[in-house]
Amino acid sequence: LMVMDKPVCLIDMASDGKLCVQGSALQVLEQIQQPVVVVAVVGLYRTGKSYLMNRLAGKQTGFALGSTIESKTKGIWMWCVPHPTKAKTTLVLLDTEGLGDVDKGDSKHDTRIFSLAVLLSSTLVLNSRGTIDNRAIEELQYVTELTEYIKIKSPDEAVDDAEFVKFFPSFIWAVRDFTLQLNIDGKDATEDEYLEFALKLKLGNSSQVNNYNLPRECIRKYFPSRKCFTFPFPTNPDNVSYLETLDPAEISKRFLEVTGRFCQFIFDQSQVKNLKDGHTVTGRVLGHLVKTYVDTIASGAVPCLENAVISMALIENEAAFQEGLEVYQSGMEKLKKSFPLELNEITSEHQCFSLMATQTFMKRSFRDSDGKHLTSLEVTINHQFDSYLWDNEKASEEKCESLLSVLSEPMTERINQGFYATAGGYDLFCQDLEDIVNQYNTLAYQEVKIAEVLEKFLQQKVAVTTAILQADDKLTENERRICEERERAVLLEQEMKAQEQRQHQLEEKMVIEEQNNEERVRQVIQKVEEEMFVQQQETKRAMDSKLREQAALMEKGFQENANKMASEIEQLRRRNKEVEDSKSRELAKMIADQERRNTQSMEVLRQQHRQQMEAINSRPRPASRSCSIQ
Repeated sequence: LMVMDKPVCLIDMASDGKLCVQGSALQVLEQIQQPVVVVAVVGLYRTGKSYLMNRLAGKQTGFALGSTIESKTKGIWMWCVPHPTKAKTTLVLLDTEGLGDVDKGDSKHDTRIFSLAVLLSSTLVLNSRGTIDNRAIEELQYVTELTEYIKIKSPDEAVDDAEFVKFFPSFIWAVRDFTLQLNIDGKDATEDEYLEFALKLKLGNSSQVNNYNLPRECIRKYFPSRKCFTFPFPTNPDNVSYLETLDPAEISKRFLEVTGRFCQFIFDQSQVKNLKDGHTVTGRVLGHLVKTYVDTIASGAVPCLENAVISMALIENEAAFQEGLEVYQSGMEKLKKSFPLELNEITSEHQCFSLMATQTFMKRSFRDSDGKHLTSLEVTINHQFDSYLWDNEKASEEKCESLLSVLSEPMTERINQGFYATAGGYDLFCQDLEDIVNQYNTLAYQEVKIAEVLEKFLQQKVAVTTAILQADDKLTENERRICEERERAVLLEQEMKAQEQRQHQLEEKMVIEEQNNEERVRQVIQKVEEEMFVQQQETKRAMDSKLREQAALMEKGFQENANKMASEIEQLRRRNKEVEDSKSRELAKMIADQERRNTQSMEVLRQQHRQQMEAINSRPRPASRSCSIQ
């Protein structure tokens, strides 16, 4: 996590009046690979939003409070700090431009800022002053316009805000300078009861009643959980403008107590930000989201959650592919420094790093429903494994050749000196060659190219062996023919050993590929099951919210609204069933595709295996060993 000692501007207004993202803020988010809890505050300007955000950051100052009637914060400012209670999590605080500033000119600007706060946050704090009366709620017309500024799916589809509750943030109403008694119908009430009382609907169908109910219905319908905090005056009115510099002793104890409760509630209850379908948002992903949403708004289009998820899936899956590949390459490159290695060692390490790569990919990827990126990772790793095997074989070959060169150097000097060109020289040559082969097999027994290099070495010695054999006057013609047959038998036997070694290596590779495939299928199943679980949790969260709302409507006599809510509940159930069926089909297809690719890969290996076996079996077995190599 980059240490931020102060906030930075995340979203600003360009010279042409369009919203734009600040590159420096994106660079900060790009470095945050932890999950993020995003808390955004919205509300009318000059209502003290920034003070609360500074307290959440654990600082006295940071976000500009200002001390005049002008709106101090422009656009959206961001402060990223380590989460005080959630390990390995970053708290991202977004302080938004005050709503209702008469100097802005563009009536849609406030709604865009409000919509971005909703889209980006996991907890939305609405900050206001005084009481939650009809005027305060009417000023919240931005809520009623959300369906025009946010879409769940394609903007071309019919407006359907029934699913907003699945993806919208938790909602907190912070009422500042609250002076009333929390009393409803003569009974003491909690802050939350006060909020629900303020959001109570009126019976009737007149335009006046409908206008009264609309913002309340939107808040009740869109936000899955609601919480309220009422803050008293913090200090003497003359000192309010200098709240950030005041000594704590000059601030109301009751105000500090509510502020403490407010901060602790957000620390404990605010959830990590998730994309639609439940993918965890990191700082890096949040940066992509900001860019996607702001660019969409600047183009004149409407931000769409589905499109954002599709865009993020492509970016994250490509990045997940690279991360997984880097895990594999990093491990194998370190291993490569120790080449040559035994085959079982390199295949074991390949299997380990391959599975680590798949796990890394799975952790970051999402919506790779066709398995395209996972398949690409699998194919790339297999190609690279073949390359590492070749590198290891080359290193082994060079080591074996060097070893034979050293071991055979004395014999080579004797050949050059004509030592073996005498009667009985062939037996001496055979003994020296046997000693070289025995030493070589002892020293190079772990090498993957031991048999092939020895075969090559013996082939290279055929001409010398024949010349020495022919020059040995001690041998009769019949003995020479017998020795020649035995020499050919030895070469054939060594060639068969080399082929058998290649066969063994191929069999080891087949076993590893089969095990890797089984593990990949297991990880695919686990990934889809996790996504399905998150989908079910999203739906349950929405269903619980709507069922509570339906019960409240029926209790208050809003039968028509309750019936409409029942229809939305049934629609959610149906869509959830469709999603689950779709996920099941995706899983079955991914497993089938994985099995098909594995079958094809294994068939190629089996074909190589059959060809090698045929080559081995087609060769005549040597009748006896050579006189030169015992």
